[in-house]
Amino acid sequence: MATSIPSSSVASDSTQPAIGEQQPLVTSEPQAPAAKPASHDSAPPPALLDFMLQRWKPSAQKLPPKIKYAESFKARRQALSKAFPGETLVIPTGHEKVRANDTYFRFRPGTDFYYLTGNLEPDCVLVLEPKDGGGHTDILFVEPNPGRSDATFYTDRNKGELWVGPRLGVPESRARHDVDEARGLDTLPDYLAGLKGAASRPTRVLRGHSAKVDGAVAEGGERDKALATTLSEMRLIKDSQELRELQISIDATQRGFEDVIRSMKADAKSERYVEGVFNLRARVEGNDVGYNTIAASGSHACVLHWTRNDGPLVPGDLLLLDAGVEGHTLYTADITRTLPINGRFSPEQKAIYELVFASQEAAFAAVKPGNDFMEPNRAAMKVLAEGLEKLGILEDAAEALKDEHQFYKRYSLHNVSHMLGLDVHDCAQARQEAYKYGKLQAGMVLTVEPGLYFQKDDLTVPARYRGIGVRIEDDIVVTARGCKVLSGNIPRTVKDIEAWMAGVWNADKTPSKSKGKKAPSKSKGKKAKAGKRK
Repeated sequence: MATSIPSSSVASDSTQPAIGEQQPLVTSEPQAPAAKPASHDSAPPPALLDFMLQRWKPSAQKLPPKIKYAESFKARRQALSKAFPGETLVIPTGHEKVRANDTYFRFRPGTDFYYLTGNLEPDCVLVLEPKDGGGHTDILFVEPNPGRSDATFYTDRNKGELWVGPRLGVPESRARHDVDEARGLDTLPDYLAGLKGAASRPTRVLRGHSAKVDGAVAEGGERDKALATTLSEMRLIKDSQELRELQISIDATQRGFEDVIRSMKADAKSERYVEGVFNLRARVEGNDVGYNTIAASGSHACVLHWTRNDGPLVPGDLLLLDAGVEGHTLYTADITRTLPINGRFSPEQKAIYELVFASQEAAFAAVKPGNDFMEPNRAAMKVLAEGLEKLGILEDAAEALKDEHQFYKRYSLHNVSHMLGLDVHDCAQARQEAYKYGKLQAGMVLTVEPGLYFQKDDLTVPARYRGIGVRIEDDIVVTARGCKVLSGNIPRTVKDIEAWMAGVWNADKTPSKSKGKKAPSKSKGKKAKAGKRK
């Protein structure tokens, strides 16, 4: 279960002026030769600008090597080309977004743009231009890098090299990303203007990422939506490269969970501390967190997207940790474990946890090619409803499960699966008949995340269970005959979680001088029973 982060999953354009005097916002247009200073700074005199342009070591002329997996990115562009023969396709990545006044959020590329190029820089635009003989020419519009030949390297706070670091540049981008052509962003407005009214060159635009691009090309309505849909549906099936990157993110997420467990024995007294510990791992081993970390202790676990993370850790309570590392290639994990803060489940906590575990096992068994996407959810909800009846919370599981009732949702709240990949809620623009109401296919990656949440003021629940929230979430790939749990190395059972936590804590007590070796930094949790399913 992940919380949405619009500024992360979609690199939005920002055209609203911020409060106070500042630079123009980053756009796909060239900046003025001498950018305006910020309100707290002074303008450089001409003599200083002249001095700044002198006596710099010439930059290296060698072109960079191709990006890793360049062949995969090219294959995706070719697949998109075949879907829209004879049409011009415009896919922007988006721009940096203002956080406050003249400071920006860390940029995260538009998902579809990255999926087609591997390019991490802001402001860029990919155009697939149809060729007369069929197919398309890849044209990548990027920010030029004038080096030290233009004073903006020092004066431009938004794009200047001394302020934000160098851009790759035009010829370098063509070589790095293995596209047919690369052009400067300053040529993009004229190029887009030339697309207007050209009946022989029908155009589709991936909308919502760049207001400048959206305004430059006439609205395509359903035609534009079809481009977004096609890209989402292409991403439904992961290739071998994507699965490798997802596994890297999942493995890093396990280490982040072990960091949290370690901190719970030592310094962690609050949810915010837990968030900080996990997020450190995400920045050390990846690009960032894939979504806002949910560190929900006690009854906060009953709030699905609890990201305030401002509560205390109380021994005897549970900590629901829903977190994922977004790797350097932007593929994200999405894992949830519910951990006893003192290392041991109480009888009541154990009863609820084992019911959720049983429902997840049932869902795993329903993940296989040809099954409906919703079949794992139906399997999990049946187990939960029957368990709630045994606990005396539901009167009649069969009645509760009827479509016209769905009473079990008072306690389960959400469905158990969503697609996972470059976005934590991946492939969101896919058609319902290809996703929610479609069939599972080998290569799809999805979450399985049942939960039970007993609100502390819910009088339908026995008092001993109120305030308990449990979710177990794993990332799985559909295989030819069933599924594989990519996160299967992260302990899941009550017994294994208690042993995992004890192992991490005991490892930290081992003297580092023992046998001349450093104490181990992580446990080797028992692989989950559902690691592979046929």
